[in-house]
Amino acid sequence: MSAVREQLPEGRYGRSADQRADRRLKILGAVLGTGFLAMVGWFGYDYITEQKISAELIKFSVSSDREVQVHLEIRKDAGVTGSCTVRSRSEDGAEVGRLDVAVDRADETRIDQVVTVRTTARATSAELVQCAGE
Repeated sequence: MSAVREQLPEGRYGRSADQRADRRLKILGAVLGTGFLAMVGWFGYDYITEQKISAELIKFSVSSDREVQVHLEIRKDAGVTGSCTVRSRSEDGAEVGRLDVAVDRADETRIDQVVTVRTTARATSAELVQCAGE
């Protein structure tokens, strides 16, 4: 004898519990995903618009055991002042010099500047750490 299984008519009694749970999870995932994307977009926009001064280290030259010449290109909005921090490192990675460069020419939007960073030992590199507007 074969066992006959009784089936309920499809669609007559609504969705099964699994189908309802799957739908709820999909809706919850879509809402959370949209919220996460909106948050990432907001933080990115806020970070970009808060940057009042940006700079780029064009080149550097180790002029002696106690000095490094650093060429900076600074871009900013007119009327903004602030500072940029430059540091130099020795061959083993230790910081041997640091300089805060004042950005005080409020009427200019692009500044090319060569600065001298004094060091405590021979430097092998220089890097731009950060720029901040006031």
